[in-house]
Amino acid sequence: MTPRDTQVPVTVTRPFALDVAEVERELGSQRGGLSSAEAAERLAVVGRNELPEPPRQPAILRFLAHFNDTLIYILLGAAVIKAIMADWLDFWVIMAVAIINAVIGFVQEGRAEKALAGIRSMLSSDAGVRRDGAWATVPAAELVPGDVVRLMPGDKVPADLRLFQSIQLRIDEAALTGESVPSSKDVEPVPADAGVGDRSSMAFSGTIVAAGQGRGIVTATGGRTEIGTIQALVGEAGSITTPLTKQLDSFGRVLTIVILGMAAVMLLIGRFLHDMPFGDLISATIGFAVAAIPEGLPALVTITLAIGVQQMARRNAITRKLASVETLGAVTTVCSDKTGTLTKNEMTVRRLVTARGSYVTTGLGYDPAGRISPAMHPDAAATAEQRRDLAPLLAVATLCNDAHIVPDPSVGEGDGPGRWTLVGEPTEGALKVIAMKGGVSSEGARRVGVVPFDSANKFMATLNEAPDGSRAILVKGAPDRLLERSRTQRGDAGPVALDIPFWEGAIDDLSAQGLRVLAAARKPAPAGAELQIDDLSDLEFLGLWGILDPPRPEAIEAIADCHTAGIRVKMITGDHAGTAVAISREMGLASGDDVRVLTGTELEAMSQDQLSRVVQDVDVYARTSPEHKIRIVRALQSHGEVVAMTGDGVNDAPALTRADVGIAMGIKGTEATKEAAEIVLADDNFATIRGAIREGRRIYDNLRKSVVFLLPTNGAQSLVILVAIVFGLALPLTPVQVLWINMVTAITLSLALAYEPAERGIMTRPPRKPGGSLVSAGELGFVAVVSLLIGGAAIGLFYSVAATGVDIDYARTEAVAMLALGQLAYLFNCRFMTRSSLTFDVFRGNRIIWWSAAALIALQLVYTYVPFMNDLFGSRPLQPGSWVLPLILSIGIFLAVEALKALRRRPVHADA
Repeated sequence: MTPRDTQVPVTVTRPFALDVAEVERELGSQRGGLSSAEAAERLAVVGRNELPEPPRQPAILRFLAHFNDTLIYILLGAAVIKAIMADWLDFWVIMAVAIINAVIGFVQEGRAEKALAGIRSMLSSDAGVRRDGAWATVPAAELVPGDVVRLMPGDKVPADLRLFQSIQLRIDEAALTGESVPSSKDVEPVPADAGVGDRSSMAFSGTIVAAGQGRGIVTATGGRTEIGTIQALVGEAGSITTPLTKQLDSFGRVLTIVILGMAAVMLLIGRFLHDMPFGDLISATIGFAVAAIPEGLPALVTITLAIGVQQMARRNAITRKLASVETLGAVTTVCSDKTGTLTKNEMTVRRLVTARGSYVTTGLGYDPAGRISPAMHPDAAATAEQRRDLAPLLAVATLCNDAHIVPDPSVGEGDGPGRWTLVGEPTEGALKVIAMKGGVSSEGARRVGVVPFDSANKFMATLNEAPDGSRAILVKGAPDRLLERSRTQRGDAGPVALDIPFWEGAIDDLSAQGLRVLAAARKPAPAGAELQIDDLSDLEFLGLWGILDPPRPEAIEAIADCHTAGIRVKMITGDHAGTAVAISREMGLASGDDVRVLTGTELEAMSQDQLSRVVQDVDVYARTSPEHKIRIVRALQSHGEVVAMTGDGVNDAPALTRADVGIAMGIKGTEATKEAAEIVLADDNFATIRGAIREGRRIYDNLRKSVVFLLPTNGAQSLVILVAIVFGLALPLTPVQVLWINMVTAITLSLALAYEPAERGIMTRPPRKPGGSLVSAGELGFVAVVSLLIGGAAIGLFYSVAATGVDIDYARTEAVAMLALGQLAYLFNCRFMTRSSLTFDVFRGNRIIWWSAAALIALQLVYTYVPFMNDLFGSRPLQPGSWVLPLILSIGIFLAVEALKALRRRPVHADA
């Protein structure tokens, strides 16, 4: 064994660019492996091959952090006021709201930690390693740099390996790079600036061996692997404050200042203008604060978002964090992975070329429904002559093929969409399907021999025997390799001389369309012949297939809808630039011949400032790494963009964590990706994102409606008390009656608006600007006027009724009825904030409104007529005629608010 340095090697810098011999020297190892003693010594220094656990705060501190919120301070302040007033029932109700809010946040937090746990679960549990000159199976956690590991089909790669042996080795790296087909591996060094997806001399921890065999030297373990780098990026990405959180904080601060300021004015006026006793003044001020503080607002926000979560789940968007429901509605840019999200992740033959013609296909994915048509007449089926032209090409597609298309047992047999599944590799599945579309099957043929696909040769060959006993060699693979081995091509009446310029032009044409090009060839074989690689010469070239992972039709429509809604869609993929540009054109992401695309190599050469200057103008990013995705997201956020990021592989987890909204694929996504995301799509469909954004906008609209509805309740009550204190009059409401109005509206009316359907044109308006307050200055003015209307009606009614000489408690009961009915009338105003509610639409579309109204009226009748409620709240039974004036005033309030809404809309129409 090569003598080791006294310094135990930990890793190798850019091993993919070094010769194997140089890697051996760096690691003090050789292909015969390490001894058990040396491995144990290295393990003690380097540590176990596990991703490190992130440091975590104690649970109690993480729980208490959820009380660090302005609105929760208001809630706790209200609870303190209740305790001062000895209203212990209300004290514990408010405390329960605050505690439940904290518990919800505590349970749902830690997505980054869970994402790291998901990444750690991707590591292999054991490994075949050469120790003491013999092969053994050891726990993967005990691997160290310098160990020699062997890989077999189905193995999960246990550490980062520099390959020194590759026998037809192909590794599925989709979770790491986003590429939709397994990567072929070899042992030759690659350039030092090669991206992760181009490091063909490496096998990376956590990826899966799709085919072939290989051996390699461990170059990095644990946190120093490529997947460990991604884990570090997840931890460093950090979550960001949502737009709703910022708006609630701003709103809470303004509300606190307003309430404290008005309370101070009340104290001064009551003390110095009316010389009220200090004890009575303090009691009245506390009553004002109870009336003014919207203690139900945090609960309203939480419950409205929770209702939104349920409604989004019905649309296949499963939400893991409440605030992200609303954040979706503020999204200005969607950064989407290509494979499986914009596309079906089911390779499909789109074009076929023979010497006699060019053909296009219909149908998508592995569903064999569809047809092959001449390119010049795509709406017409192929003629009998054209089918004979295609038959040899399709025979190679189905016979020189190890894949199978079978009915999906989870769906049932049939020919409908989604009823077929692939057993084998995606590219071979595409060829099998095109043969089925052309009516060519492998029935009756027998495979006699095979030359498996090899990354060095880049082709596969089979020797097949037909039912009549004739034999033929069928070959498929890279076009350049098959052209080298061909002498003739298929002509009208048999083989003719090979026209290399024609085929090179056809290959360039297909490649320019972003298609992956494969070629087919054949050669007759004598009876009894066997297949050797040396037999693969003097072939007859049959034609070409152009293969592409097709875009989802519904995603094309969804992208168009996003553009209409003012939302940019950017594609970030690990695929090559040509493929990315071709898909972007089909998706409607880009148009014209000059599509700007940035590759991972170009991104590496840019500083973050340079990237920020161009990021908004580029919609296609190709050959990207996890670091690139985070940089793109940060660059967009530097312009104030609210970014949604989609992904399915572990390579997407850091960017999903950093984005304003991380969206993971539920079917094909890794657990690490799902844990890093706020939204998980149950159907892996970009169209669901469009629906979720629409739902997010609706939920935010309804949240604002609910807040604008809730505030006049507090405003009217506080106004009633304020007027009484300022003018030294009898209080129209007692503190316990204030609590009744707060409670009865909170449990009946406040949540009704959460079920409102979307406003007209919700996806034709631009995204709302991030920042600002939840309620704008104009809406605060609107709330103030409505508070004056409802509060003024209650004050006028109370003092006019009291002036008739009736018992003051009777007058207060009528004032409470006025507040309840006035708030009910205002609820119908709030159903449509951007248009008039003087329409029959106000009576339909939301059944919860009517249930809420019925509940309010029922509770108000209980409050008014049930004896124990009269004793508890100081209410009195009203005569039937006493309801008439509150009803008339409520209708007047409804009409007055509609007039106010019309005045607010008028400047908008004038500008338009």
